[in-house]
Amino acid sequence: MIHRPRRLRKNAIIRELVAETRFHKDMLIYPYFVEKGKNIKSPISSMPGINHFSPDTLIKDVEKGLKNGINKILLFGSGEEKTEEGKSAYKKDTVVANAIKLLKKNFADDLYVITDVCLCAYTSHGHCGIIHDKYVDNDSSVEAIAKMALTHAEAGADMVAPSDMMDGRVGAIRTLLDKNHFENTALMSYSIKFASSYYGPFREAADSAPQFGDRKSYQMDYRNPNEAMNEAFLDEEEGADVLMVKPALAYLDIINRIRANTNLPIACYNVSGEYSMVKAAVAKGWVDEKAVVMENMNAFVRAGSGLIITYHARDIVEKGWI
Repeated sequence: MIHRPRRLRKNAIIRELVAETRFHKDMLIYPYFVEKGKNIKSPISSMPGINHFSPDTLIKDVEKGLKNGINKILLFGSGEEKTEEGKSAYKKDTVVANAIKLLKKNFADDLYVITDVCLCAYTSHGHCGIIHDKYVDNDSSVEAIAKMALTHAEAGADMVAPSDMMDGRVGAIRTLLDKNHFENTALMSYSIKFASSYYGPFREAADSAPQFGDRKSYQMDYRNPNEAMNEAFLDEEEGADVLMVKPALAYLDIINRIRANTNLPIACYNVSGEYSMVKAAVAKGWVDEKAVVMENMNAFVRAGSGLIITYHARDIVEKGWI
């Protein structure tokens, strides 16, 4: 007779004891959208509960999160001058650079600051690189993206996270950082960023929607898992410290495949569309928010992710879901 441990399922204490997946708040990274100005806390309509912050109000909100154990954040900038080549992305006084300095002044080593590195919010056309002859030019884009990463490191960022999906940008960033004595600035690569329909609300938040065409020429085809593996392994060879999969929920198989083939930490990005769909269903009374969110979080961990970037992070800790 085959033994099935049904008795272990009936008692809640034992169920917890034998649980095979362990999700905890130290895995969470909370994204912020920061823009120029003062006293700004402006709701993002397509992302309920998420706001634009100016640096002064950002400090207050980060402090609240720290009290509940949210000690890792990811910064996105908006509101800078937009040009064809996105040169404002790597100016020394960008809102992101200034926000990093302010965060480090107030919280020092208590807060781990990660920055998104991409040109899309700084280009007039909304693409993630520099356009030549109607196409994104990889090499000139990589040069600009590396400069942006250096600007963030100089301001005090603990980790930079290139999300542009240009070929070779991980190696270029690592080389430039090391050359300028930022060997200890970590690099989390958006190694596998799919050309996804789940990014819609984010593009409102970051004001980064493409003004023509789409991003399929440089973001991953979601039908190609083998190509995705190649991209991840190339980033590992170029010096990435963490590999990321974005989006998360529809790509658990990709997370799992990478986990089985690398010893590097794996991150996933529970993106805006995934977040907003849950919030919309909750508003309609169709799902239990805590139950759905926690099921999703555990799915990410079960698939192999040890770091989870999610807009649900504050709800999870502040509402005592974990």
